[in-house]
Amino acid sequence: MQYYISKTVHGTFDEVIKTVKSELKKEGFGVLTEIDIKNTFNTKLSIDFRKYTILGACNPEYAHSALKTEDKVGTMLPCNLVVQEKGKGKIEVAAVNPIASMMAISNADLKQLANDVTQKLTKVINALH
Repeated sequence: MQYYISKTVHGTFDEVIKTVKSELKKEGFGVLTEIDIKNTFNTKLSIDFRKYTILGACNPEYAHSALKTEDKVGTMLPCNLVVQEKGKGKIEVAAVNPIASMMAISNADLKQLANDVTQKLTKVINALH
């Protein structure tokens, strides 16, 4: 089982990030964090890296249910998505596969939550064009 769900689309980097955020919102997710790796590496390490942004997405209802079920599951939250430039006009979007993540925890209730969140993240990825 892959630990991520991904798709490569055509467009500008900023357009794709905007679309990803919009599709996440449709599925009940908000973006809590946005880490610009290119800028961070440039500032901290003087390294020129490709455009690469990590979006930390959260669906409050699922997060609440998961934390009620397993109090340390917060170590695996939020759900991360990566938007990275793979070539001129080619942008890859990858999301964590919660089913794969939750395999590390023996809790049947979390497995159902992971299935639900995986379906939602898959819908987000599949909606990208």
